[in-house]
Amino acid sequence: MASASGAPDPSMGDATFREAHRELVNGGEVQFSFGPATEPPTTPEWLRAVGRAIADALETIGTAIMWLFSWLPEAPYARVLLAVLLAALAILAVWIVAARIRSGAWRWPRRAGRDAGTEDDEGWIPAEEPARAWLNEADRLAADGRYGEAVHRLLLRSVEDMARWRPGAVRPSSTSRDLAGAPALPPAARGAFAQIAGLVERSLFGGRALSLSDWSRARDAYAGFALPSDDAR
Repeated sequence: MASASGAPDPSMGDATFREAHRELVNGGEVQFSFGPATEPPTTPEWLRAVGRAIADALETIGTAIMWLFSWLPEAPYARVLLAVLLAALAILAVWIVAARIRSGAWRWPRRAGRDAGTEDDEGWIPAEEPARAWLNEADRLAADGRYGEAVHRLLLRSVEDMARWRPGAVRPSSTSRDLAGAPALPPAARGAFAQIAGLVERSLFGGRALSLSDWSRARDAYAGFALPSDDAR
């Protein structure tokens, strides 16, 4: 204890001091005992291995670049030219990897117009044999009165075949309307594809059942461009 002036009270004995100390220790407001310091978490061995592999790869690349620069003359323009060439190769590699992730196929860069389809690049038309098989498959569904499923089956088979023909033409985010207007479709196929896609939207998303006449229009449209030499009936 202390006097009003802040100096220790001389009347405070050893017993009183020990009692005050005991109350302070047992009160729990102040921590007097400390455990051992917590060990920092150890880095997983797999993460260390990845770090070492990245460091080794960067070191190898750096060594290779320095070796290439050592063959160049001291002229600054030569080193700038090599730096530009290396940057272009790095951009090309990134583009190829991005195209592989996006379309699922390894491809060299091509003009955007060629990927989408050009006048001198023949548009998508399904082969006759699978087109006839898909039409027969849809006919069996329509024979059971499942007209919406039959039209939807024609659309799905067409999209699957288009994706096999040109992976870049069909993307996961593509809708049936997007594909109906895609330049990859020849003009003769766009109208048929748009008509089939419209019926599927009305049935699948609009909740309206398709009728026999709806199926007949979709079937005639599909057979008209996929099997032009075949009598639709």
